[in-house]
Amino acid sequence: MSETPATETKNKNGWVRTVVDYGAAIAFGVTYFATKDFQKATWVLVAASGAALAIGFAVERRLALMPLFFGGMALIFGTLGLIFHSDVFVKIKVTVINLALAGFLFGGVLTNRQPLKVIMGEALHMPDAAWRTLSIRYGFYFAAVAVLNEIVRNTQGTDTWVKFRLGLLPLALVFVASQIPFIMKHMAKGDEAAATEPPDAGF
Repeated sequence: MSETPATETKNKNGWVRTVVDYGAAIAFGVTYFATKDFQKATWVLVAASGAALAIGFAVERRLALMPLFFGGMALIFGTLGLIFHSDVFVKIKVTVINLALAGFLFGGVLTNRQPLKVIMGEALHMPDAAWRTLSIRYGFYFAAVAVLNEIVRNTQGTDTWVKFRLGLLPLALVFVASQIPFIMKHMAKGDEAAATEPPDAGF
């Protein structure tokens, strides 16, 4: 079966999604371990986040909601960290973002809405009951990441925290992989490619 123009465009621009989702986090981690200077790494985080958003907009002519949210938060918390010369802002950003996402998902479910469908609905079509279940699962995932971040941030040194933060990147992929069987069971025909889309890294 030949690919549709939309699918071909998506495949060609797949590298853009990777850069926007993971580029800033990886650049931050590499810079920190190369220099052992959290401030320099934060400068790189801010610059790389801005560059990733600019590249995404230049190539796709739009900014998707989640990359915009994650990139914007990286810019805000990173800038605060630079202004106040503190690593706390970058570290708690992970907690704030994931708690916000968990609250958004759980709040939507409690009000009989399908919050995850708002984010992924254009790419994936499932019954509302399946969206509700997936929203709850994602909510618990984000809540668990927030709790883990606070534990590591308050009990471990900066080296360990940076390793933990980078470890969240493959963890997101593992989590999404664990949800693929459920998604494929409930999704509409023709949405197979969308089922493999990972969640944004959240850095």
